[in-house]
Amino acid sequence: MRPVTWKAAVLLAAAVLWPLNGWAQDDADKTAEGKTKPVSFYRQVRPILQRHCSGCHFPAKKSGKLLLTSYADFKKGGENGATFAPGNPTESLILDYISGDDPAMPLGADPLDPRQIDVISRWIAQGGKDDTPPAVKDNISAENPPKYSLPPVITALAYTPDSKTLVISGYREILLYAADGSAPVGRMVGRSQRIESVAVSPDGKLIAATGGTPALFGEVQFWDAATRKLVRSITVSYDTLFGASFSADSKKFAFGGADNGVRVLNVADGKQVMRMDAHSDWSFAATFSVKGTHVVSVSRDRAMKLSIVESGQFVDNVTSITPGALKGGLMAVQLRPGQEQVLTGGSDGTPKLYKIFRTRKRVIGDDFNHIRSFKPMPGRIFDLQFSPDGKQFVAVSSTGISGAARVYSVGDYDTPNINNKGGLGDVRKQIAARSAKSRLLHELSGIDSPVFAVAYRPDGQQIALGGFDGKIRLYDVKTGKQVKTFVPVKVTPAVAATK
Repeated sequence: MRPVTWKAAVLLAAAVLWPLNGWAQDDADKTAEGKTKPVSFYRQVRPILQRHCSGCHFPAKKSGKLLLTSYADFKKGGENGATFAPGNPTESLILDYISGDDPAMPLGADPLDPRQIDVISRWIAQGGKDDTPPAVKDNISAENPPKYSLPPVITALAYTPDSKTLVISGYREILLYAADGSAPVGRMVGRSQRIESVAVSPDGKLIAATGGTPALFGEVQFWDAATRKLVRSITVSYDTLFGASFSADSKKFAFGGADNGVRVLNVADGKQVMRMDAHSDWSFAATFSVKGTHVVSVSRDRAMKLSIVESGQFVDNVTSITPGALKGGLMAVQLRPGQEQVLTGGSDGTPKLYKIFRTRKRVIGDDFNHIRSFKPMPGRIFDLQFSPDGKQFVAVSSTGISGAARVYSVGDYDTPNINNKGGLGDVRKQIAARSAKSRLLHELSGIDSPVFAVAYRPDGQQIALGGFDGKIRLYDVKTGKQVKTFVPVKVTPAVAATK
């Protein structure tokens, strides 16, 4: 614990300095008569705990035997006793931990803003009351997992490297299912309301997810694939995270975010080793180069960017920067196995193959990294994935009311030398000629709802799709025929209350 004198000093300094920095208490906290409004636990204190503290103190990771996911648990405290003393900030344990020159909490993160400490202190001084609306109280945990009255929208899918298990996004949880769709095999309940992407480390040891609670926090989750226990929860930013990807050696983890940033973490300790902020809009996905030295990211800003992992330096726009060359934001990107090529897709519905590294000097109007485009899909592409050998890929799209999924063959291309000869007009003709050759293999059938997620089984024999209707559809790769459809959760329809 930190001495009470440090806490008092911090609060006193905040009170003195805030007016000089424009940090005086907002008029919105005053009544019409000019009196101070009571601090709200639900609207003011709870968000601070969720953003900065709950990553270490929720049911799947109960550090210090302390839970911060509800008022009752917060008040109860942990192994060191009650968290706060209502009406008495100076005797409240939480303020000892979060105050001072070197606060003990949040562990391994930046200290709380003095304004946030003041909010918690004032709330305690006012009695530390609970004003959480009954309808929104959260009691979800591994012992009390989510219950579904409708199938959850499926936003992410992945297979384990042994091809035995399908990893599926749910509400507040990651669902594990036998790869053949025969039975559920596990549930991993976390704190993020939305799971936006899932990935399994190449060595098969970890299952990761990115997501968060919109406008509150973003989160990276690392779960032990064998024990299905949470290894680490990492709070990142104040909004949702997207597009997870492991490096080939399973040591690095890349993702994008609604704060426009692209980040890389060390898997072993969760420490951030790279951040790139060159995108001007939400970054939806990131993937590593073959050697893991670079990251390629895509964004709603219509750009695909290349960055150096070691320094975070932005290197190049892989896509053309010519106005009108791209018709909308990019939603997905994936590395072609074993080759310095990436596949991307987005708002224009057209899958496109690019080489990662520039081999010609950039000139205005060029698109030298573009290898070819494939037959456009209806709506916008939400996800795509290569087959394990890189010879095929599957892409899924949505129009808002319907969806589509297609399997394409990729073709062979001389990556270092392609598009190196001729002027801009010559290169455009070369790209157009390659793009004109149809490589569509299968139009997957039986889809009557928007599709948001796809996974190619590592043994190359099966494709899984998921989307708006909450159904998983499994397809045979060789024939393109659907072999199974199932809902991965138990659904108990809600019954309307009778008068």
